[in-house]
Amino acid sequence: MPALACCVDAAHAPPGYAFPAGDSSLPFPVPCSPGVPLSTTSTHTAAASENSSAHWSPSLSAALYKIDGWGAPYFSVNSSGNVSARPYGTDTLPHQEIDLLKIVKKVSDPKWVGGLGLQLPVIVRLPDVLKNRLESLQSAFDFAIQSQVYEAHYQGVYPVKCNQDRFVVEDIVRFGSPFRFGLEAGSKPELLLAMSCLCKGNPEALLICNGFKDGEYISLALIARKLALNTVIVLEQEEEIDLVIELSKKMSVRPVVGVRAKLRTKHSGHFGSTSGEKGKFGLTTTQILRVVKKLEQAGMLDCFQLLHFHIGSQIPSTSLLADGVSEAAQIYCELVRLGARMQVIDIGGGLGIDYDGSKSGNSDLSVAYGLEEYALAVVQAVKFVCDRKNVKHPVICSESGRAIVSHHSILIFEAISSSSTSAASMTSYEMQYYLGGLTEDARADYRNLTASAIRGEHEACLLYADQLKQSCVDQFKEGNIGMEQLAAVDALCELFYKTIGASDPVRTYHVNLSLFTSIPDFWGIGQLFPIVPIHRLDQRPGARGILSDLTCDSDGKIDKFIGGESSLPLHEIEGGGAGGNGGKYYLGMFLGGAYEEALGGIHNLFGGPSVVRVSQSDGPHSFLVTQAVPGPSCGDVLRVMQHEPELMFETLKHRVEEYCHHDEDSDDGDSDHGMGSIASLANRLASYFHNMPYLVAPCSVTAMNNSGFYYCNEDDYNAAADTSPCEDEK
Repeated sequence: MPALACCVDAAHAPPGYAFPAGDSSLPFPVPCSPGVPLSTTSTHTAAASENSSAHWSPSLSAALYKIDGWGAPYFSVNSSGNVSARPYGTDTLPHQEIDLLKIVKKVSDPKWVGGLGLQLPVIVRLPDVLKNRLESLQSAFDFAIQSQVYEAHYQGVYPVKCNQDRFVVEDIVRFGSPFRFGLEAGSKPELLLAMSCLCKGNPEALLICNGFKDGEYISLALIARKLALNTVIVLEQEEEIDLVIELSKKMSVRPVVGVRAKLRTKHSGHFGSTSGEKGKFGLTTTQILRVVKKLEQAGMLDCFQLLHFHIGSQIPSTSLLADGVSEAAQIYCELVRLGARMQVIDIGGGLGIDYDGSKSGNSDLSVAYGLEEYALAVVQAVKFVCDRKNVKHPVICSESGRAIVSHHSILIFEAISSSSTSAASMTSYEMQYYLGGLTEDARADYRNLTASAIRGEHEACLLYADQLKQSCVDQFKEGNIGMEQLAAVDALCELFYKTIGASDPVRTYHVNLSLFTSIPDFWGIGQLFPIVPIHRLDQRPGARGILSDLTCDSDGKIDKFIGGESSLPLHEIEGGGAGGNGGKYYLGMFLGGAYEEALGGIHNLFGGPSVVRVSQSDGPHSFLVTQAVPGPSCGDVLRVMQHEPELMFETLKHRVEEYCHHDEDSDDGDSDHGMGSIASLANRLASYFHNMPYLVAPCSVTAMNNSGFYYCNEDDYNAAADTSPCEDEK
């Protein structure tokens, strides 16, 4: 281990100081081994970085960030070192891959150069991935049904609570129509949007009505039944059956009723709190028997046709899944025996995804199975119980939301700066000057610190460095030393820490994002998502960092990452076109298509990100943007909190006219110029209400007004014009 060193330059006094008389009692900083400087010049750093990158490759980055684990089969690293989306999963051809950096360029470039002029952060939606997830889920169940000679079919529903975005729900209904794919609603607004969307779906698609219900909810569900939508009212509480019976008779509608069973099988993970006998929802076997009796007395037992259960999200293993399905199948067969006209077993949600690529059943972030294993476990469990009870095989329904929508959405944001941990370089004369004014105890700590470093006694070195810093802090609080001395001692101790390998290598990267708005599950429940740079992956990351957002909140940071890491490998944020992108450094959060958008609030009045919808195309860049919506403006988020931006602007405008007329009076009689100045200031104020709350690059032009809405149907595009602006965009 080389001893601590300090470069000795030409002697000069620190700014604002004169050298005191030399103090021979203080040793000069210890010289280092020949050719080993303490501080590294920028040229040397660049050379080292270049050398390390020469032995780096995109495949090494893919392994480092586990992209081949959590990203398969939809994301990979291309030969340019950028993350690419594979819209058709394993069926994606090489020329069909979509480079995410090219999407960012298309989205953020000004309109006059062919871009959309949108501001980051941005959510990139990939409907092709959404379609592939639906098809893959259906295919997995179709294969399991065929291989097990199961005598009914599978038809799923999408729980709209996972992502209620209009275009997401409409895509699912459209893509799922060939499979009779339906929707699940848990509230009256969700039921209204589900009814509207399913009017364009398959008439056999199920509309599952879950959640706590009042008379209005049940009446609305009965209206849906009257409109020939395949609606099932699932009872979450026993008393709901009384309302169903009463209202259905009043409205002359024959309902289809299901119950949510409260199973004994319990999911012990973080997402299993809704399972077990003490779960929030569902009826016990005793309550289900009372429901059967009430329906029988009302002459409506034939309306009882569906059994639903849910043992929790992110079910970790197929053994736990099969256990729950078997218990529910037993209840289903008992209901058949009691005279109910059972048709469907709804296994609820729980189909998990692999957030960290570990394929482990012992983590809330992963699952130990794929779609095929999941479907096979369900079909086998239902078939075994029904065959043993000699009961006709029911239609199998699942409410998979997370597994359907998570992969299709990517949140892309920019790291705008990072904290620097480099210590200031000092000459020996500067060091003597700064240390000369310290107390004898502090000077003794300095001597001991130097001696410990020479002997390689790391623990003692840390002890004396801490004592030296504390002594100086105490002196600073008493006003005995200045800021320059305090900073010099901090820098000196940092050099010692680096020499013995004890300095904290983790930097803070400041990102143009609100954690609370865009990644609320991280803050709220500790949910981890894969976060990686979307470019420069052909270069070795030269730093480790945590991410700090824009909000004025100490919780607004990401300091836990997949793989149990407390920091993330990152690249230096460079200027002048580093990485081929003007020094900009873009990160992507993946697998966040479920829940995050609906849960996000407006902490610090940061609204949601911009949103673009990107489809695969056969043009030279492999994609086209079919929809682009700028994020909420400052005025929009103010309006959410009951403020009135129009009145606020009028107040400020009057203030401008009141306080800026002096500038007009002193403008050498040029009244037109003065009025122009007032008008310019008022216009500038107006623009702030229309722009997004997020930071804008200094070179950026005025952001796109939120009233702008860009939309083009895919049919309007020519395959050869995939990244060219359409007429509206021009």
